[in-house]
Amino acid sequence: MTTSQAPSPEELAELRERYRLERERRVRPDGARQYRGAEAEFGYYAADPYAGQTPEREPLRDTVDVAVVGGGFGGILAGARLRRQGVERIRIVEKGGDFGGTWYWNRYPGVHCDIESHVYLPLLDETGYVPRWKYAPGEEIRRHAMRIAEQYDLYSGALFSTAVTSLTWDEASEVWIVATDRGDEFRAAYVITATGTLSEPKLPGIPGIEDFRGHTFHTSRWDYAYTGGTPEGGMTGLADKRVGIVGTGATGVQVIPMLAEDAHHLHVFQRTPSTVDVRANRRTTGRDVGADRDGWARERRENFLRIVSGEGAEQDLVADGWTSSAVLLEKLLPSFRRQGDREAFEAAYEIADAAKMNEIRARVEATVTDPDAAEKLKPWYRYACKRPTFSDTYYQAFDRDNVTLVDTADTHGIERMTERGVVVGGTEYGLDCLVFATGFSVGVSGVFSGKLPVHGRGGVQLLHAWAQHGPRTLHGFTADGFPNLIQMGSLQNASSVNFTHVLDEQAVHAAALVAAAEAAGALIEPAREAEDAWIAALAEGAPDHEWFHAECTPGYYNREGLGRPNGPTAYPHGAVAFHDLLRRWREESLHEVLRPRTTART
Repeated sequence: MTTSQAPSPEELAELRERYRLERERRVRPDGARQYRGAEAEFGYYAADPYAGQTPEREPLRDTVDVAVVGGGFGGILAGARLRRQGVERIRIVEKGGDFGGTWYWNRYPGVHCDIESHVYLPLLDETGYVPRWKYAPGEEIRRHAMRIAEQYDLYSGALFSTAVTSLTWDEASEVWIVATDRGDEFRAAYVITATGTLSEPKLPGIPGIEDFRGHTFHTSRWDYAYTGGTPEGGMTGLADKRVGIVGTGATGVQVIPMLAEDAHHLHVFQRTPSTVDVRANRRTTGRDVGADRDGWARERRENFLRIVSGEGAEQDLVADGWTSSAVLLEKLLPSFRRQGDREAFEAAYEIADAAKMNEIRARVEATVTDPDAAEKLKPWYRYACKRPTFSDTYYQAFDRDNVTLVDTADTHGIERMTERGVVVGGTEYGLDCLVFATGFSVGVSGVFSGKLPVHGRGGVQLLHAWAQHGPRTLHGFTADGFPNLIQMGSLQNASSVNFTHVLDEQAVHAAALVAAAEAAGALIEPAREAEDAWIAALAEGAPDHEWFHAECTPGYYNREGLGRPNGPTAYPHGAVAFHDLLRRWREESLHEVLRPRTTART
């Protein structure tokens, strides 16, 4: 099949069968249980290598206006938007040693964002900063997070290297009691949870992992003391080392070329190849992005969101791999795109999908000269089955003499580890170091993991209240029985590939809720009927994507092959429409979630 013409019905049938066979090679009966968390005996994988020795301090027993749980972009944006609303006593509690969230933890060699920096980095108009690269390196992103925190005076109340351990609503005083692992027990009129979805590193549950005598670490806790170098490379400590890496997703695609440059020999253990499209990263100037105009960043960000949400735009300001393949994101991001006859839509979608995947496979053949490695690197699944990746150096790494690609599909991953190395297909690969690029446990941090218990009215725990019928919220932010608790994240609202844009809209909404409650001397708490109406709206328009993900190669999008059930989990008409809905609701109906206080604020 060529990329210059639409595939024939016979070619589509062949592809479907190939995709099915390749999926079966990789599905494991243990599903997501094949991974283990970085806790208990593996807790050292989650330790903070960047903070240094945590300074001693006395536990806090004071009162603040707003406590924000999480110091990633969600928490930072919440703090910034609260400051713009005039809120003074803000305390952000973050388990890392500084602001940044994912970008505090991810400092591995080659780390960049895969969304254009001029739309990914928030508050560019407000801070006056213009990114230097089309796709910013991790350190530039982390520094921008710190820039926002400094500009909005968020450091003054922050608690770092501290984890919130419980949130308890005190009925008598109508405030939240916030407890932490440092012995703090302070009070907050409002709590905003912004714990993110990518904070808990996960490890493959490889038999014998504890027997390996070599060095191991997770990419989100990169051990530069062992490797030497910086995120730009120069890992001289690996010059005489046999290095292995597990994981070829978005992180692996970035770090593997860097390891290939510096390691004596690199073994890449791959279960499923990623789609790796052209990145074309380059230096940029303010003139390139129109930064001389007021509101340039908002315009560019809104333009990108409209295109990847299927809304369309007169001009594509970003013009990259995301926007050129936006139509194929329909199975990941609910939108208005699926209109008219469904059968005709799905037929056209499959043809466009096949053409794109054939283009990716052709890129592999054109780049990798070793035919055996090229065949193993070809992705055989539909485009939206895994998060797309982009690189201009990844495929080239497999033409190096010091790089060995070890395909683990037929053994459903690495079989076991020994004292000396890794066993795949009965062959032992001797290693001095093994790096886990296995990502994070998606959506299990904070409140939803149960690690952060939340007790509302009457001592009812949030997860217990949701146990029988599932999560209940209004717009994903607030819940009956849990006054003045505002949740940020992806639950029952809208999402996008550019999640910082979504987080900023959520932060604006959260700050508006707080400002309205303060002005009215009220509590924020939706009625049960409002939750019912919102869940009904989510369910009524929920797209039927369950069949698509059930046929996908295993990964975190489909719970490692177990499927991705339909349900009222996200706003079905896309982020653009959702943000418009929130703006109208704030203007017309916000007062409906305000309940009178019964006590005076101290």
